[in-house]
Amino acid sequence: MSAAAPVSVVTGANSGIGRATAIHLAQAGHTVYGTVRSTARAGKLLDAAEAAGVGVELVELDIASDESVADGFAGILRLAGRVDHLVNNAGVGGNGAVEETSSERFLDVMNVDLCGATRCAQAVLPQMRERGSGTIVNITSIAGRIGAIAQAPYVAAKWALEGVSEQLALELAAFGVRVAVVEPGITKSSIFGKNTDAPNATGAYGPQYERMLQMYAAGYLHATDAIEVAKVIRHAIETDDPKLRYQVSWGGPEITAGRAAMTDEEWVALGRIEELDDYIAAFRDAFGIDIST
Repeated sequence: MSAAAPVSVVTGANSGIGRATAIHLAQAGHTVYGTVRSTARAGKLLDAAEAAGVGVELVELDIASDESVADGFAGILRLAGRVDHLVNNAGVGGNGAVEETSSERFLDVMNVDLCGATRCAQAVLPQMRERGSGTIVNITSIAGRIGAIAQAPYVAAKWALEGVSEQLALELAAFGVRVAVVEPGITKSSIFGKNTDAPNATGAYGPQYERMLQMYAAGYLHATDAIEVAKVIRHAIETDDPKLRYQVSWGGPEITAGRAAMTDEEWVALGRIEELDDYIAAFRDAFGIDIST
C-alpha cells in the first residue's frame, strides 16, 4: 500500500451504489475496504473489481451490530493504520403507512439506516480527530427531504440521518473533519427491487400505496446508474470547495428543489387529490418530472 494512498471505507459494498463507489475510488488511487455482511457472497464485487483492474479489500461486517462494527473497524485500523474517508452507504428500505407500521418495524429500519451509520462514524472519528482530517459521507435519500408517501420507516430513518449529519458537521468542523450528505433520487440498486411491498393491512391506504408504486415504476424506467452517485461521492471527498448536501440521480435535484419551493400547505394538498392521473399531473407541475408509465 502506497503511503500516499488515501484509505477509504465503503459500507454495503457488494451492490449498487456501494459497489460502484468502492470500484470508482479504487480506480482513483484510494485503498478501499468494502464492508459486506458475508464475504462468501461478495463474488459480484470481486468480479467487478477484477474487471476494472483494481483491488477492493473485503471486510465482513454487519452495521446493525455494535460488536460487528467494532471488530470490523478494529481490523481495518490494524491493517491500514488509519481511515481517511468513510462512506456510509449500507442501508435498507422500508414501506408502510404510519398507521400500519409497528414500532418494531420502525426500530429495525432505524437501527440499520441511522444507527448503522453512527456506529461506523464513531469507529473512525477518534483517529480522524487526532489527525485533524477526514471525511464522512452519509448516503441518505430524497426520502430524507420529503415525506415520501407510504414509506414511513424509511422516511423516519433517512430524516433522522439528515439531522444527525447536519449536527455532526457542526461538531466536527473545529477538528478539520468534513461531513457530506449525498441525497440520491432513484438509482439502480438492489435495494430498489427489494423494496416494493405494499402491506395495506387496514385496506384503507390503497391509493397511497398505488402512488408509491407508481413512483417506483417510473423510477425503474429512468433509474440513474450508480456510477453517477459514486462520482458525486468522490467529488465530495476530494473537492476544495465542499458543500454539506449533494443531490444526484433521477428525481433527486428536482424533487428537493420543488419541495423547497412549495409551502407546507401545498405539499399536504397533494394528498387530497383523488385520482391517480390527477396526482401524476400535479406531481409533474410541482417537481418537473413525469412519473407516468
